[in-house]
Amino acid sequence: MSNCFVMKCGGSTLAALPELFFDDLKRLQAEGIIPVIVHGGGPAISDTLGKLGIESEFVNGLRKTNEAVLDVVEMVLAGQINKEIVRKIQLSGAKALGLSGVDGHLIEAAPVANAHEIGLVGDVTQVNAELVQGIVAMGYIPVIAPVGIGADGGQRYNINADTAAGAVASHLGVERMIVVTDVPGIMKTVDGEKRVLPSVTVREIDEMIASGEIYGGMIPKVRAAVQCIQGKVREVVIVNGAEPEVLSRALKDGGIGTRIVKE
Repeated sequence: MSNCFVMKCGGSTLAALPELFFDDLKRLQAEGIIPVIVHGGGPAISDTLGKLGIESEFVNGLRKTNEAVLDVVEMVLAGQINKEIVRKIQLSGAKALGLSGVDGHLIEAAPVANAHEIGLVGDVTQVNAELVQGIVAMGYIPVIAPVGIGADGGQRYNINADTAAGAVASHLGVERMIVVTDVPGIMKTVDGEKRVLPSVTVREIDEMIASGEIYGGMIPKVRAAVQCIQGKVREVVIVNGAEPEVLSRALKDGGIGTRIVKE
């Protein structure tokens, strides 16, 4: 699909983005370049679980999920956050349609290998690319919440948003993805000052994490972007959503954010 690109964004990041970002989305849509958005919402899920008195446990960064947690995941991701994003896009004058991986069997999933430890967390097995293409052909921006459904249509699964975004991009045949964060890219200290690396390989990222050059809150952001590189996806661009015309610049001119390439 040459007329669309896949964008991954955390729910809390998207909520904080300026109107300019949504104006840029609208401009791209008007030019016939349609974004397919896959969003997360970890902090909002934790917040709601806390309010309901349901404990949150994590195993290697993934939320341990039982049916009670899954109810909240679906409610927050497919309900609250998904519709908030749709409203913001529509306020800019663009057209958006929100759905979750359950709708139309959009994202089919099977239990992850360590399901005995982590519960109802899924790996993507299939993406209904025709459904996404149909929505795009109608001129709508698809906004996808990463809740998956088993092939039998009975069991729901919590899916990591980065994994889901990479799978959606790969099944659509998209080679480049954009990950929108609140950082300008991957920083490296050169001659005593921090600069954004224009491009970096996955191996170099592992080395920078091992050496402590990438540290703290940046590690999960970078690891998340790397998780998007799967199947047909060859590169991911990490950008700061608050920068003007960030998507247009990342898609057309380059020279913004950090390109993470497979090798």
